[in-house]
Amino acid sequence: MSRTPTTSIVVFALGANLGDPLAALRRAVGRLALELRGMRVSAVYATPPEGGADQPPYLNAVVAGEGSMSPEDALAVARILEEEAGRARPYRGAPRSLDVDVLFVGDRIVDTPDLRLPHPRWRARDFVVVPLLDVAPDLTDPESGVAVREIARASGWDARRFPTVVGPGALLASAEP
Repeated sequence: MSRTPTTSIVVFALGANLGDPLAALRRAVGRLALELRGMRVSAVYATPPEGGADQPPYLNAVVAGEGSMSPEDALAVARILEEEAGRARPYRGAPRSLDVDVLFVGDRIVDTPDLRLPHPRWRARDFVVVPLLDVAPDLTDPESGVAVREIARASGWDARRFPTVVGPGALLASAEP
C-alpha cells in the first residue's frame, strides 16, 4: 500500500547582503517556486545586520507555500540554494551572498544537531517576523500555540521600521528559476 505524502505549509526566511542581494533573493524565490504550491512572498525589507556588525545592510524576505517535503528535505533545499549563490561561512555573522533558514514545516517540532523547527530564533528577529506577517499572519507557532500576528504584536514588531525595497509578491513576479 503506497502512502500519499502529506502536504503542509513550509516557510523559509531569505536574506542577503553581498553582491546583488535582490538578484540572489529573486533566484532563490524562482527555485522555491519549483518546490512549493500556492507560494506567497513577502515584501523585501532592508534591515541592518544583526549585532550592529560593520557590513552592508541586508535584504530580507519570507516565502511560504504548500509542500510535501520533510524537514530534512527543506534543510537540503536551503543548503542547495545557499551553495548555488556562493555562500561562504568564514565566521559566525559573516556577510552573506544568500542565507536561507527553514522557519516552519507544518506543525513539526524538530530538535536535532542539524535542524531545529520551528527555527529557534524566529520570534526574536524582527527581520523575520515582519516579512512573515506579509505571508502567514495567522500561522500558529507549534511550540507556543500562538499566531504570528499575536507574537508580533506582543513584541512590538512594526514594518514601518524598515524601508521596503519591493512590495509583497514582487519577487515572485520577477523570479528567475
